[in-house]
Amino acid sequence: MQTERRHNLGKIEAARHNVRGKLGTRTRQWIASDRFEEGKAVVSRLTGAAARAFFVMVMIITPSVLLPGTGADGKEMVALVALFAGALTFTEYKTTYPGLVEFRDAPPFNRMRFLILFFTVFLLAVIEKNELAPTSLTRLISAIGLLIGNALDFPYSPVRLATLMMTQGSDGAQVAAVRTAAGVAYLVSALGLAYFVVLLKMNSWPSRNGVFNVWINLPTFDPTTGGDVVARLERDARINIAFGFLLPFLIPAVVKIGASGFEPLTLTAPQTLIWVLTAWSFLPCSLFMRGIAMGKIAEMIREQRKLSSAMPRSGFQPA
Repeated sequence: MQTERRHNLGKIEAARHNVRGKLGTRTRQWIASDRFEEGKAVVSRLTGAAARAFFVMVMIITPSVLLPGTGADGKEMVALVALFAGALTFTEYKTTYPGLVEFRDAPPFNRMRFLILFFTVFLLAVIEKNELAPTSLTRLISAIGLLIGNALDFPYSPVRLATLMMTQGSDGAQVAAVRTAAGVAYLVSALGLAYFVVLLKMNSWPSRNGVFNVWINLPTFDPTTGGDVVARLERDARINIAFGFLLPFLIPAVVKIGASGFEPLTLTAPQTLIWVLTAWSFLPCSLFMRGIAMGKIAEMIREQRKLSSAMPRSGFQPA
């Protein structure tokens, strides 16, 4: 009898040991799998941050690389700015916490902004290179840019107002260069903005990527203060769109008024022309995109509220 009990106890203990071993093995496998996924996510995030930093640096040095005759001091300054911008971009994208960059985890918002900025800088640099070292490509792009500038140069247009930033004694060649660059920059921003709107409609941005984290993607927006979130988002969207529409007209006027009593702005230097007109066209486009995106987020939150209010709560019965 005792021998049989011992035998049964031994079987039970062996079964317990087997179960503990299996549970321990599964637990170790789960922990190893979680650690592998975490390491994979970290490597992916660092790789993406490094790639973005590299592309930002390439964009900044593009005019200096394409334009001949850039001095050593100018190259050093551009290299410092590129390194600073690359380090800032890498720092922003390598961390999981919010920083300065908005819509960091909501592609393709920042990708579209970068592409608009890069193509504007690249095309203006190619057009300016045509004046210094012409090639077949630079002649073609300059001819197309001249047609675009003339087509967009009508009374009270942003391109016409951009030429008003020139000094009074500017010759026809300088005015034509500014008109061409302004027309190309404005057209690139307009096409990029239109493509961004189409992408939002086709891809159901931002809900297609899962939950939209307001804290990470809108670090300067505090949803806990200032009343209803939807109303605040819609108000900010309208303000951004209004400023995006007005800035191409306001910037030349502000520059003209601010130059009173000082040396007027000269856009004869290629680097100055490229970056001034890039900022003139990109800032309004960026505000437009931000306003459209915030309006889309407000619409998404409103739809989620309607769905939540329409779903019956579990555990309760109608009275």
